[in-house]
Amino acid sequence: MSFSELFTTFANNLLPIMAVSAAGFLLGKTLHIDSRSIGRVLFYFLSPVLVFNLLVHSKLPGEEIAKTGALALAVMFSSGLLTLAGGLLLKLERPVLVSALITAMFANNGNYGLPLIAFAFGQDALSHSTVYFVFSSLTTNTLGVLISSLGHLDFKQAVLGMFRVPTIYAVLLAGLFNHFGVILPTPVDRTVSLVAGATIPMMILLLGLELQRARWTKHLSALGLSASVRLLGGPLLGLLFTSLFGISGVARQAGIVEASMSAAVANTNLAAEYKLDTSLVAASVLISTLLSPLTLTPLLVLLGK
Repeated sequence: MSFSELFTTFANNLLPIMAVSAAGFLLGKTLHIDSRSIGRVLFYFLSPVLVFNLLVHSKLPGEEIAKTGALALAVMFSSGLLTLAGGLLLKLERPVLVSALITAMFANNGNYGLPLIAFAFGQDALSHSTVYFVFSSLTTNTLGVLISSLGHLDFKQAVLGMFRVPTIYAVLLAGLFNHFGVILPTPVDRTVSLVAGATIPMMILLLGLELQRARWTKHLSALGLSASVRLLGGPLLGLLFTSLFGISGVARQAGIVEASMSAAVANTNLAAEYKLDTSLVAASVLISTLLSPLTLTPLLVLLGK
């Protein structure tokens, strides 16, 4: 693995994302843009349309969808167990431990993962990463809420909350279209493609907008734990479970990269909503995002060989 390979991989795949994200960061600082409103547009409209568009055109076999979903769940649960074990050894207080737990478990599979995989491995890999993103999103909005609430919300309420996640309906609709062989009329197909094309740039801009709200934390051991599990444990877990589940080709590439992403921006919303350590969560998102090129660049080179 030469310096030239690393530099070219970084410049072609990560640098464009960093540049657009930096623009979002600067726009947020100078124009005081409301990132929450943009986030809601993405969550309720743009992201579901992107998911529908990718799945309705990909025609992924059910077995591959199941394997990718199992991979996403296995990586998240294993990341949680590693963080829990580390947090108990470090004797972290419960709010701090839970804050570290959610940032280690729930990665930035949408805003960061989707564009990176699209650049590095193309449309076929993007379809697989979309499935990973859907499972990750659903888990964040159910298990993530349960963990963050520390018992304030019962399991039934959390499960019902899953049905308020629009992407699940995009998945179901795409599944029905594929099952019955429905072909979108040209005007509808072009409209859907147009909206889907706007989603990834908006995701990257939102990443920058959200990062400009980050604050530092005094809990450095918890910060180090969550960032290590995300950036170092994630790739190892991705390699392990893709091998165990027999995942290969572009599905393997997409799955391992998604498993290796930095902490999700959505974790900051969970922390604020359920009175966790917001400074720790925000710092974890910021640090893991800034350090991620150091782990993702060599990973992309290795996976591309």
